[in-house]
Amino acid sequence: MDMKKKILIADDENVSLDFFELMLSKLGFVVEKCDNGPEVLEKVKKFNPDLILLDNIMPGMTGREITKILKKDPNYKNISIIMLSALDDVKDKVAGFEAGVDDYITKPFNFTEVLARINAVLRNRALFDQIKVRETRLTLAEELNRDLKENLSVFIESIDELEHAIAMIYENSDNANKEALVNHVKPASEKILSVRKHIAALDARIEKTINEWDNLKKEEIGLPVLEGQIRKFLHQDQKQ
Repeated sequence: MDMKKKILIADDENVSLDFFELMLSKLGFVVEKCDNGPEVLEKVKKFNPDLILLDNIMPGMTGREITKILKKDPNYKNISIIMLSALDDVKDKVAGFEAGVDDYITKPFNFTEVLARINAVLRNRALFDQIKVRETRLTLAEELNRDLKENLSVFIESIDELEHAIAMIYENSDNANKEALVNHVKPASEKILSVRKHIAALDARIEKTINEWDNLKKEEIGLPVLEGQIRKFLHQDQKQ
């Protein structure tokens, strides 16, 4: 079952706080509210929201200052932030995006638009989270492949040592025992040969996979860069 998304509303206007709390709660969101900058930081620690509707101009600290603090903290940098502001100048929007907000909405606004922006930002965050999970799984698979390749090398060395030991025993045996030794060793030697073939095939497959991963990495865009590019796209969209 999906957990309800948590939204923190930060605004120094009680009318806006009460309106958003009522409407978003009715839509199934878990809502907390606060009316000044320092309280936002305290609420974030206790409430750990998925998204903050953050007014830019508040007592004690601006929304932009709050955003910069949160984005520098590894515990809270992934919280999505939509800035609400009466400042609609391009430079103010640019400053907001450069601070790290996910979206910027100028006042007065329509609730339907705000809700659409909230859902869009939450979808984007869910997408980034899924990409991060997949990226982690691929990294673990890559590490496993490299470990397997190293262990195969050790296994092959052990087989080499075993075959060398058998050869030494054979050379130091008298003629009467050599025939019996060959009869006992031959089935094992055939199995060793079969194991070598399977190891060689597996090693070649692992090597091919590692090379393909290395080639893909040359064109790979890291998650932080990808997220930055999307933020830049949103920022350009706001300027238009």
